[in-house]
Amino acid sequence: MLRRFGWILLAVLLLVGTWAGYQGWRVWWKPNVTPSPEGPAYLFIRTGATFREVLNTLARQELLQDTATFRWLAVRRGYPIQVRPGRYLLSPELGNDQLLDKLLSGHQDTLAFELDAFKYKPQLARQISRHLEADSASLRQLLANNAFLKQNYQLDTTTILTLFLPGSYRLVWNTSARQFLDSAAATHRRFWTPRRQQQADSLGLSPVQVHVLASIVQRETAKKEDKPVIAGVYLNRLRRSMRLQADPTLLWAIGNFGVKRVLNKDKLVDSPYNTYKHKGLPPGPITSANRQSLDAVLKPTAHRYLFFCARPDRSGFSDFAETFAQHKQNARRYQHMLDSLRILR
Repeated sequence: MLRRFGWILLAVLLLVGTWAGYQGWRVWWKPNVTPSPEGPAYLFIRTGATFREVLNTLARQELLQDTATFRWLAVRRGYPIQVRPGRYLLSPELGNDQLLDKLLSGHQDTLAFELDAFKYKPQLARQISRHLEADSASLRQLLANNAFLKQNYQLDTTTILTLFLPGSYRLVWNTSARQFLDSAAATHRRFWTPRRQQQADSLGLSPVQVHVLASIVQRETAKKEDKPVIAGVYLNRLRRSMRLQADPTLLWAIGNFGVKRVLNKDKLVDSPYNTYKHKGLPPGPITSANRQSLDAVLKPTAHRYLFFCARPDRSGFSDFAETFAQHKQNARRYQHMLDSLRILR
């Protein structure tokens, strides 16, 4: 009888041990992330979020198969008082313990995104807020703070757009507005190598002026072959103290880049960006210039052209002229094309 009782007790202990082992495995190591057929799942934790908010996000988005076991282990590992913001990749094989290791360490993946060219500061703010935690209002406030911009980037509210280079950026999701500006400044410094600075000096231009002229070139053409030629036209005009008479600066001034045909009334707009009225470069860029446009200004084509006009074949290329008489002929052909298509504006 005693022996039988011992075997029963042993069996019960084994069952209890097995059950306890299973529960421990389920709580600590069993994969607990809900598999997603749509690709990788991410947990976004905003700056200042509480443990309750993290749990609500996990439950609302159904990121975990069992939120209760995660909550139980998280409390025992002290996570509620160590919540760290970020964008965390939730791999399907992660158990609660591994997930908490990631959240407690703040180990998040960087986020790669493309910064597209933009013409106005609010457009930049909206772009960044779509990719990063930094909200557009915070970024707009910094971009409007003249003292802050001058102290930190030696730019002002008019020239600050020269800080940003369109292209690829890689940052953590919870990057603040200030951190984004610092990252953009670092990218800007890397672009302005001693070689490029020497090229700007040889043209008698500051980096800001290079950005401003490149922004005009960029709005004039998307053709790589034409960019350095157009840059050369504008540099020739600057050397002769001629007005740039750049149509894109008028479109920036009137706030309408959809115009296909610039009218004489546009040339009367009262704006420092009206290069038909004012000599020299406008006070700031009319778009964020990309590397190709900047290098076109730094390495312009040497020629004697003073005028150019879009070709009537709508190829995107331009016809160039040394004299105003030649230019009038080119312009007349282009205007006839617009007339034939009934493009009046």
